[in-house]
Amino acid sequence: MATAKKSNNAARKARIEEMRRAEQARDRRNRILVIGASVVVVAGLVVGGVVLVHSQSGKSDSASDAKGSSGDSGHFTTGSDGVRTWTGKLSRTHVTGTVDYPMHPPVGGNHNPVWLNCNGNVYTKAVKDENAVHALEHGAVWVTYTDKAKKSDVDTLAAKVKQTPYSLMSPYTNQTSPIELTAWGHQLGVTSADDPKVGKFFETYVQGKQTPEPGASCTGGTM
Repeated sequence: MATAKKSNNAARKARIEEMRRAEQARDRRNRILVIGASVVVVAGLVVGGVVLVHSQSGKSDSASDAKGSSGDSGHFTTGSDGVRTWTGKLSRTHVTGTVDYPMHPPVGGNHNPVWLNCNGNVYTKAVKDENAVHALEHGAVWVTYTDKAKKSDVDTLAAKVKQTPYSLMSPYTNQTSPIELTAWGHQLGVTSADDPKVGKFFETYVQGKQTPEPGASCTGGTM
């Protein structure tokens, strides 16, 4: 009887020991799995972080490269109608900061992501080239004038702009003619608002064939 009891106790202890070993083995496996998973997660975060850093670095480098440069190359060709047409490349990258354009006023090139409102807007102070160029991309005609332009001409052109969607007007100091009309890739200099070429320019280039983004908005931008 005692022998049978001892045998049962021994068997019980053996089963308990076996269960303990199995539990310990499971614990070891679980720890290995947790450590392995943690390593994978950490590695993923590290790799993801490196990729993100490189990605952000690439974006910064790209934006940095574009800043300051218009990205334009080429030259003007003057037609029999007096319109100067840019022959070459006009870039269209969105950049922040100021842009060094090869012509004044600029007829295109890299520009600010926000366009200048051009729904017949007449500005009495100088505007930023970078925003105005974006308006040209939308198909606007930009009228600019220096202090050499007659007040009567300025008033006449202002009235015309106010009645013409996809047009805008502002003073500009660094230009050749007293009055310049600018569209994407095209420009005309005149000395009088009565010049018949003014009306023709509006007719041809307001939402004209040269427009890179026809129908894009001329409102909701910046004032």
